[in-house]
Amino acid sequence: MKTLRLATHTQLALFGGPKIRRRPFPAWPVFGRSEAQRLLRTLRRGKWGKLQGPEVAEFERRFAAMHGCRHAIGVVNGTVSLRIALLAAGLEAGAEVIVPPYTFLATATAVVEANLVPVFADIELATFNLDPQAAAAAITPRTRAIVPVHFAGQPADMDGIMALARRHRLVVIEDAAHAHGARYKTRPAGSLGHLGSFSFQSSKNLTAGEGGIITTNDDQLAEACRSIHNCGRIPGGVWYEHHVMSANYRLGEFQGAVLNAQLDRLEAQTATRDRNGQYLAAQLRQIPGLHPQQRPAATTRHSHHLFLLRIDAATFGAPRAAVLQALAAEGIPVSGGYPLPLYRQPLFRNKAFGPYLPAERKKLNFARVRCPNCERICNEQGAWLEQNLFLGTRADMDDIARAFTKVYEQRHALARVRA
Repeated sequence: MKTLRLATHTQLALFGGPKIRRRPFPAWPVFGRSEAQRLLRTLRRGKWGKLQGPEVAEFERRFAAMHGCRHAIGVVNGTVSLRIALLAAGLEAGAEVIVPPYTFLATATAVVEANLVPVFADIELATFNLDPQAAAAAITPRTRAIVPVHFAGQPADMDGIMALARRHRLVVIEDAAHAHGARYKTRPAGSLGHLGSFSFQSSKNLTAGEGGIITTNDDQLAEACRSIHNCGRIPGGVWYEHHVMSANYRLGEFQGAVLNAQLDRLEAQTATRDRNGQYLAAQLRQIPGLHPQQRPAATTRHSHHLFLLRIDAATFGAPRAAVLQALAAEGIPVSGGYPLPLYRQPLFRNKAFGPYLPAERKKLNFARVRCPNCERICNEQGAWLEQNLFLGTRADMDDIARAFTKVYEQRHALARVRA
């Protein structure tokens, strides 16, 4: 493994020195002739809705096959896919659902919108994913489900989570919004729990601007999801016959057309991201105080929607905020990630749940929740790089590593940076 080092007199770009990176990283989204051809064909066909056209149906079949599932149901976005999965599971109002606090708010708000109570369990400091031991400690007689997040595209500890679910008869819904094409041992993300939920929002590794999908190998759950996303209709029923509380959450044909073209690219893109992510992690581990997301052996493919790392200021020699400013000046687009655990968001502190959970909200007090690992990552250590960077070359990864190395070697200069 080569070690990247710079002359220690190289001044940081933050203070007027030369930037490490001047060229742009790969742009996102990636698109071309195939997207245009499918979109024009859909336009000219004149069948723009899912129930009339072939594009969404084709995409559902292909996505299900790629993710090891018998069923896939395309819906309008990844939040709706989570909510429909919870509703299809038949959980009674007020039941508890365990979720991690380090995730986009939809993981928890979908629970609230299903009239269920989110219970936050801490993440593992090394992996950023839900800690099965913390989840076990959060179980009460009211617990009915767990929603592990495959955060950044690395599958959660699904052996531990599924063992816990079997012991307590819990439904497991994978939030795989980041995990298109990811694999846990021999199985794809989305096929590991009872249901899976993916997003196709504009930043995602597979995108049509918006959209989502539900995956499952359970025929009854699939039937329930299809009914809920299609106005409560059932196979063999008449058009104006509605059997369950539901709405029109169907994915449209134009999105299906784009997703079919994008799916042709996903396998190669995922392999590139995974390869580059492993290479960069190996480089950054050589720098004191940097801790890339730990990759367990069970992760046989990481989709790297994000590249995660922790910056330990005491060992690195400079605080995270100053390090991030210095990296940005060197031309590396890096973020500190989520600034707050979900339970500290005003939405949860104020229990601003609208019409949901009217009886339960009096008993809820999210101010009492403590998840120390999540808080450390949010408050002090977390950082991430976005997926488009990892569609580049090894030379691009070397630029990122050189920038981190330069900042480390000039870390004492960062004492003058104000947070």
